[in-house]
Amino acid sequence: MKNYIQQRQLIFFNGNNIKLSIYFIWVSIFCSLLYSCDSFVDVDLPTSQLTGNTVFENKNTANAALVNVYAQIRDNGLITGKPTGISNLLGNYSDELTFYGTDSNAAKDFYNNTIIASNTTIAGWWNNTYKQIYAANAVVEGVSNNTKLIESDKNQLLGEALFIRALLHFYLANIYGNIPYITITSYQTNAVVSKKPVSEIYSEVINDLQKAISLLPSNYITSGRVRPNKSAAQALLARVYLYDNRWELAEQTASLLINNTNLYPWESNIDKVFIKESTSTIWQLMPSTAGKNTDEGNLFVFTSGPPPLVALNNELFKAFSSDDLRKTHWIKSVTNGTLTWYHANKYKQKSPTGTSVEYSIIMRLEEQYLMRAEARVHLNKLEEAKEDLNKIRNRAGLQNTTTTTTENLLQAILNERKLELFTELGHRFFDLKRTANLDNFLSGTKPGWNTTDRLFPIPDSELRVNPNLLPQNDGY
Repeated sequence: MKNYIQQRQLIFFNGNNIKLSIYFIWVSIFCSLLYSCDSFVDVDLPTSQLTGNTVFENKNTANAALVNVYAQIRDNGLITGKPTGISNLLGNYSDELTFYGTDSNAAKDFYNNTIIASNTTIAGWWNNTYKQIYAANAVVEGVSNNTKLIESDKNQLLGEALFIRALLHFYLANIYGNIPYITITSYQTNAVVSKKPVSEIYSEVINDLQKAISLLPSNYITSGRVRPNKSAAQALLARVYLYDNRWELAEQTASLLINNTNLYPWESNIDKVFIKESTSTIWQLMPSTAGKNTDEGNLFVFTSGPPPLVALNNELFKAFSSDDLRKTHWIKSVTNGTLTWYHANKYKQKSPTGTSVEYSIIMRLEEQYLMRAEARVHLNKLEEAKEDLNKIRNRAGLQNTTTTTTENLLQAILNERKLELFTELGHRFFDLKRTANLDNFLSGTKPGWNTTDRLFPIPDSELRVNPNLLPQNDGY
């Protein structure tokens, strides 16, 4: 067995809420099991118990604590590629996926838009994500109070932890609306925490990302683009600015990545976008073991019908023109001789291979072009916006857009995001929500859709143990 670090993190929860306390940190990470020869860190340490302070006095053990957070993000919570993640469930919730699973499968309530406040998946999203935020905060506090790490190592660790904290709060705010922004590990404070308006959450996210950008290096510290760099924080910041209607800042920040052609040269081959070496990838998560590929591929790819869990919505498939390369390269049909179904084929590997060939992409360059296009329309830079939009269209084998008006161009960009980013981390749901189009697109196609479904309920288990989280979101 390869070298491993054994540290164990003991966290106590009261009533499954975000009341968090830590008595000692021992973090358990088995590099040979999680990352094998592609491990983030390669260290030689004996099996030992490490107190919370000791973990952050050594670069290797501090790195291991942070790597464990990425493993938790990959395997649990909102942005996992497993069936419980938002790529699947928000795809069912909106108009991307059709559900074929059993009545007991959690996705059914999402597909039927029948979520209630006691839904265990909703509670799992909340609890797992706040656990990950707590772990990031433990890194922030441990590294900030440490005097034994050299400055560059402290900056890297602190920058990554702040990036994680910002990323997870951003997703929580777009799912639940007003939420707590947790920045400390104090049990007493977190036990009675109150919600903040989304506008304040965005301000906190922006503040954390700006700090992260100042701390993180321009280049990646490991191969595979699995540890965030300065560009990853800039990519998320551009998205936050776009969601917050801060068009000029969104344009400027997206341009920083688009213009960084040394690190992110345009990937012209559509078949290379979702391989682990893709030059358009800004940040991705490594599979848990050597030879394993993505959870998304395992989830979405099926080889016989009817589909075991989900298939692409037929209307989504029809939205692609016949000459769109994404229709033939990123979608695959499966037939039983009578019926035909379609599945996302961005990630093509359902099973392990000798060496992992696909990692789970969290952010990629193409989104930056689409965000900048949208921001430029709002800034009345229509020709420049069309150039960005055409960059995406041309790679898909499509001609330049003929759209000329502001309103039509915004709709064209929304449609292009639908075709480019389908089944990726809930982009479709978030796009319809932030552009006030949820009712326009879903009320006629989703029988259970209600206007209040734009937000998910705060888990009722949380409201019972912390009344400061009241009121519950409308409709629940």
